[in-house]
Amino acid sequence: SAVAWILARELGIVSGLELAGVGTISDQLPLIGANRSVAKYGLEALRETKRPGLISMFEEAQVEKEKIGTYEVGYIIAPRINAMGRLTHAIDSLRLLCTKDKKRARELADLVGRTNFERQKMVDQVMVTTLSEMKIESKGYKNKVIIMAGDYHEGVIGLAAAKLVEKFYRPVVVLSKKKDISKASARSIAGFNIIKVIRKLEGLYLEGGGHPMAAGFSIETSRIEEFTKRINEISKPLLTEEILSRKLRVDLELDFNQINPELVERINKFEPTGLGNFAPLFITKKVEIVEARTVGRDNAHLKLKLRKKDVIFDAIAFGLAKTYSLLPNTYLDIVYSIEENIWNNHTSLQLKIKDIKIRN
Repeated sequence: SAVAWILARELGIVSGLELAGVGTISDQLPLIGANRSVAKYGLEALRETKRPGLISMFEEAQVEKEKIGTYEVGYIIAPRINAMGRLTHAIDSLRLLCTKDKKRARELADLVGRTNFERQKMVDQVMVTTLSEMKIESKGYKNKVIIMAGDYHEGVIGLAAAKLVEKFYRPVVVLSKKKDISKASARSIAGFNIIKVIRKLEGLYLEGGGHPMAAGFSIETSRIEEFTKRINEISKPLLTEEILSRKLRVDLELDFNQINPELVERINKFEPTGLGNFAPLFITKKVEIVEARTVGRDNAHLKLKLRKKDVIFDAIAFGLAKTYSLLPNTYLDIVYSIEENIWNNHTSLQLKIKDIKIRN
């Protein structure tokens, strides 16, 4: 998309930078060098876009146009655009981006939103099936590579594989199982070259390709069971406990009295952050818990008030509510990013916690 925009610019066409920004971010390109420029100025153009289709999509997704960043593009806007090609016809996404008619834009935005919702339900069904089958094993899932085959839509198996990797942090292959030929999508973790391992089984699958972190291939359905056995035999010695352990890269240790609006202003200059240019992460040790409660749907998240050297900050820890019962009367080591929280026109600093270690 960036190359297309540069060519168009050289031909005297200067519109479309917002689309180049969306493409660069949603393709998960490293946000450094030229990509960073396209993403940065593309986001600025996106916040000011006059395209009826994009504006209608923002309204349908309940996104504030002026606050769009890499998160909104990667997790809200891009999935909607991509959903059409995955489940129906990508041409409707193109129509949405190109239309100049506001009524048509609203109709297409609603269609894209509904299709994306269907896509989400399909991915969730793969997750439910996986969780159910993994519980069958008395001591957890026996294989280090998760292989799931079912009557899944081909358009969502890559998304499902990525979501399973995020949850279980091990390589995943999801197959759309058909009578004769099945399609597979694989996702991996750092330190495990998934395409290299798959190519060692070249006689077992029909055709495929990919790179160290992701791959796709087709396979005779009758050979899925043998493929599952062989890939796990090869992978078992390669997937050591060290590789299967999640790691966080911490940039700096801070005391709470070093966190202030001036620091946040400097951090914001790193934007847009993303792959290749990650948001800065900090660590503070032996933090006292002032308050703790669960929030959100299913009470999955933690809302905290934390103190260190008489300085108190609010904090949010998404998906870490399972630690809640262990928190009272304890101290924590926390890894976090810092963000501005706006509520009732009042701006305050909030810690967005990535990981917690409970101290004895």
